[in-house]
Amino acid sequence: MLTGTRRLAINSFQSTKRQALSTQLTCKPAQVKPRFETVHKHQPALTQWNDEELSLKDAVSKFAQEYIAPHVRKMDQESKLDPSILPALFENGFMGIEVSSELGGADMTFTQACIVIEELAKVDPAVSVVCDVQNTLVNTILLTYGSDAIRKKYLPELSQKKVGCFCLSEWSSGTDAFALKTKAEQQGDYYILNGTKAWITNSGEAEIFLVMANVDFSKGYKGITTFLVEKSNPGVQVGKKEDKLGIRASSTCEVNFVDCKVHKDNIIGEIGKGYKIAISTLNEGRIGIAAQMLGLAQGAFDATMPYINQRVQFGQPVSQFQGMQFNYADLATQIEAARLLVYNAARLKDAGQPFVTEAAMAKLYASKVAEKVSSECINMLGGVGFTKEFPAEKYFRDCKIGQIYEGTNNIQLQTIAKNISALYGK
Repeated sequence: MLTGTRRLAINSFQSTKRQALSTQLTCKPAQVKPRFETVHKHQPALTQWNDEELSLKDAVSKFAQEYIAPHVRKMDQESKLDPSILPALFENGFMGIEVSSELGGADMTFTQACIVIEELAKVDPAVSVVCDVQNTLVNTILLTYGSDAIRKKYLPELSQKKVGCFCLSEWSSGTDAFALKTKAEQQGDYYILNGTKAWITNSGEAEIFLVMANVDFSKGYKGITTFLVEKSNPGVQVGKKEDKLGIRASSTCEVNFVDCKVHKDNIIGEIGKGYKIAISTLNEGRIGIAAQMLGLAQGAFDATMPYINQRVQFGQPVSQFQGMQFNYADLATQIEAARLLVYNAARLKDAGQPFVTEAAMAKLYASKVAEKVSSECINMLGGVGFTKEFPAEKYFRDCKIGQIYEGTNNIQLQTIAKNISALYGK
């Protein structure tokens, strides 16, 4: 088992000076405070892995090729995971990456979680998101906000055998998540949950549900509370499975809670603080989605380059035509830029530094790069790229969700703009 971490601080923004001149008004240079302290010189590159990270990267890559790749096409066609996938993910420690070894986890870092998510996504983004949601949302909530009893009871199960899901969105509250209508009424030591959740990733396989419900609508979003509900609860009903464009092997279902009786001990965090749990967790989860999109882009690129090196037209490989060279050179540059954004945000999170802006930037950019790369790979492949004999079309279908879930691109832009504006005193 891999243990330990190499925590890196990231260089601060430099203070900038700007001067706007006009005939009537002269503005003083903006005084911008650095967001982080200056770090030691000679820091390694963001993507320069230490021995543990490199070993993990190689191990996950090998695992994905051996255990996932043979099933990708069939899983996509049938819209379900092969029965061998989940046991293999658990057996290899990929479902409890940041959970301590004492609680049955792999005792790794968030950066290592992103490495796993990226490597899985290179082969199948649908399997990658299963791992991503388990680690960056479900486990993170219990690690951060769960009571000692909750952590000791459920984290070993989530690390070794049980899938969890994060139940926030509803049909009437997607981006406006805190307008949710699921209610929780207290009756003695229990709460009775009633409501319907929508688009819940992993819900088809999940045995543990983290549910956001409002205990007091008069308080608005400050009534939202997080409950842990087990699938064995008779009030839990997993509804229709969505027939999706992409990441089809990953289950996305409606989940109904009908007179679902939950003991007060299964409240995660404080009553009325569910909105804070959701916000902070999604900020971290966005880095995971960015890592998934990064892996998708790299996977599409890796699957395309060998073909265009071998495909001969007009007496030479098509990869040698200047127009084609400019295209894949640009794509490789964008992938590398996305990688730097992803691991910058991940390293910041591991170092305990602010990372909200960087997480939003990473998800925004990586999701755009995934779409661009997968689309251009189809173009570079030509006619065969439009067929299911090559994986480019699947990467293209899989990429679109990256601009939607865990905060749309407009939400990321809004977050970035708000935080950047604050640096300049507005």
